[in-house]
Amino acid sequence: MAHAANGFDRRLKMIGKKRARLANGYVSQVGKDGLVIFRPKRRSGGFPIKGLALLVLGFFVFKGLILAHLGEGTFETRLATLSQGSVVEQTGAWIMQPDVVSQAIAQQVRPFMN
Repeated sequence: MAHAANGFDRRLKMIGKKRARLANGYVSQVGKDGLVIFRPKRRSGGFPIKGLALLVLGFFVFKGLILAHLGEGTFETRLATLSQGSVVEQTGAWIMQPDVVSQAIAQQVRPFMN
């Protein structure tokens, strides 16, 4: 009798695991014998390109706003000071160098600033 209870517990555990996997979504298929089979959906493990693009765009807007607020001269002076610092500061100065995109954003935003 104890052997039958162990088999039953094992089947219950398998059913619980299958239900947990199906809770995240499933795909149903009808087999050749007419039996409907439910399988868990595959997770899309792709890289979030849209999120990365929004992050890069936000960074360019941030640089453009700082450039418009400080002005070209002050911005360049602060970058020169930053480039004399540690390796991390030098990397930050290299990343914050004005580029075409941030300068275009700064030109569009500058009339709306003080």
